[in-house]
Amino acid sequence: MIAIGSDHGGYDLKEAVIAHLKEQGVDCKDYGCADKASCDYPIYGRAVAEAVAKGECEKGIVICTTGIGISITANKVKGVRCALCADTLTAKMTRLHNDANVLAMGGGIVGPNLAFSIVDTFLNTEFSGEEKHCRRVGLIE
Repeated sequence: MIAIGSDHGGYDLKEAVIAHLKEQGVDCKDYGCADKASCDYPIYGRAVAEAVAKGECEKGIVICTTGIGISITANKVKGVRCALCADTLTAKMTRLHNDANVLAMGGGIVGPNLAFSIVDTFLNTEFSGEEKHCRRVGLIE
């Protein structure tokens, strides 16, 4: 199960990502927001991060206009390693090296097609498990 949430600035991209994941048979739990009315991204970023930290969802995706504020919020939750990605290489590398468990994107930065590639890369890349990366993830924690 993938937790997903956004504020109003990420709403359209969130809805497109949910549809994309459903087409692939990936279950999502939508933590809001429910429409494009102005709202506060920390509410939704924290909800997704807490679901991942508690083990209710395997990974999370958070989206605001730039991805910056919502990624900062998600990273405040113990056990979450949220990475802001705007390309597939960073999505791959953060999974390989950082074992990131939450992906942040900017709805005003990446379009749907690129976002789908970023999401697919993030969800389909396994952590390398190399000793140096395990040690570094441990130091992050």
